[in-house]
Amino acid sequence: MTHKAFSFEKLETWKVAKDFAIFLYQLTSKFPDTEKYDLIRQLRRAAVGIPSHLAEGSGRITGKDKAHFTSIAYSTLMETVNQLILSYEFGYLDEGDYFLARNKASHLSYLLSRLRKAQLQ
Repeated sequence: MTHKAFSFEKLETWKVAKDFAIFLYQLTSKFPDTEKYDLIRQLRRAAVGIPSHLAEGSGRITGKDKAHFTSIAYSTLMETVNQLILSYEFGYLDEGDYFLARNKASHLSYLLSRLRKAQLQ
């Protein structure tokens, strides 16, 4: 059975953000159980927030309104990067996973900035 895609599902930025959230869910599954209700929950919530804000913004009419939600998604990405830094410094992430996550975040940051610029034109 096929379904009609919503407009946000067609956005490359949303697809990358969704994949980033999935990646971070997998990454945090390696964290110690003591962080289950603290850093893991916070990191996952922020990661899921990025594509969620893009989806919410896609329902807005004007480019300015859409750009507002893209800005929120960008801010949420920065929150996620902060939590990744802390996770690495706490010793929950090895160097390879940390730098892979940062590279993915950097690419997503670029896409979000490009999308926001396009929405404001």
